[in-house]
Amino acid sequence: MKRLFLTALLALLAAAPAASAQTPASASGLTSRFVELSTGVRMHYVEQGRNRNDGKVVIFLHGYTDSWRSFERNLPLLSDKFHAYAIDQRGHGDSSKPACCYRAQDFSDDLAAFMDALGIRKATVVGHSMGSLNAHKFAIAHPSRVERLVLVGSATTLAGNANVIGLNDFVQNVLADPVSDFSDFVHDFQSSTFAGENGAPEWFVETAVSESLKVPAAVWKQALAEMLIEDHTSQLSQITAPTLILYGDHDGIFFREDQDTLDALIPDSTLKVYYRDATGGHPGHTGHGLHVEWPQEFVNDLEAFAK
Repeated sequence: MKRLFLTALLALLAAAPAASAQTPASASGLTSRFVELSTGVRMHYVEQGRNRNDGKVVIFLHGYTDSWRSFERNLPLLSDKFHAYAIDQRGHGDSSKPACCYRAQDFSDDLAAFMDALGIRKATVVGHSMGSLNAHKFAIAHPSRVERLVLVGSATTLAGNANVIGLNDFVQNVLADPVSDFSDFVHDFQSSTFAGENGAPEWFVETAVSESLKVPAAVWKQALAEMLIEDHTSQLSQITAPTLILYGDHDGIFFREDQDTLDALIPDSTLKVYYRDATGGHPGHTGHGLHVEWPQEFVNDLEAFAK
């Protein structure tokens, strides 16, 4: 039976220790590795936790122009009973950046190849934003390999999304290499994914900007163009994995009705909406990057769902 939990967060939760934006993975208890995939991508990823044959495996997929560091505030909070992988998807972070291709199918194929290369039979797949679209594409194509599915700031599609029209116009018609020449735009883009000045620590925003600047203009263009035409609505009923849908009530990318559509179409789903009560002088509401704004709450919900 569908369940809807609307959680009022009445006090600020304790955040993860604010590591420097330049802290390497190894200094955070993470192991940084590369793997050559059968799809031709040289994929960078970090991992932590128990031996994957002993613990529950969780794979994190970041959003558009982000990297594994999107989950930098969450990984230190995750129990060691989980073996966690956070990957840089093709074209992003420190993974290779092929000239083509950036459809959800390509990202899904990479994830299957990644699991094959590391001998991972089945995992809980967690996707944020673009990563969530790739995650439910993977769950549709490879149902036996998804133990549980977590969609964070998601939708069935970006097609017709009014919030993205201006972004797409700029990306397709103005953005060019070197992307570093557009650092103000990138900063504004990353900042817009959080709700208010207290949504994310400044060191994290600067990290996100640095990671976005690694992404070539061609990848910005291709990945966004593909998201704007691809629509998984008719296929979502094929998802067999129990699914947790997490949404910030002031998400500036996707809409609340998108969440209701996901919840209605995915057979075994639970929807939870995050919002911040306007107390203690803090601005209300939660944005698109809810896992960054509320790292402990997010990890608590993930662990309770994936146990």
